[in-house]
Amino acid sequence: MDFFLCVIGMVMIIEGLPYFAFPDRMKEMMARVLELPDQTLRIFGFVLMFLGLILTYIGRSYFK
Repeated sequence: MDFFLCVIGMVMIIEGLPYFAFPDRMKEMMARVLELPDQTLRIFGFVLMFLGLILTYIGRSYFK
């Protein structure tokens, strides 16, 4: 459980960094995201989840 909390904490740091460092640019980016079709967002989300799964598998399998 402590590893899980550490990972969640790191994700929150990485996710929050652009909003802290470049708030104006993030607002522009969010406006562009709102204009994207749903199918494009679904594909992008799926690709990110798949890559995350692969990275997790590699990390757990080869770097014990």
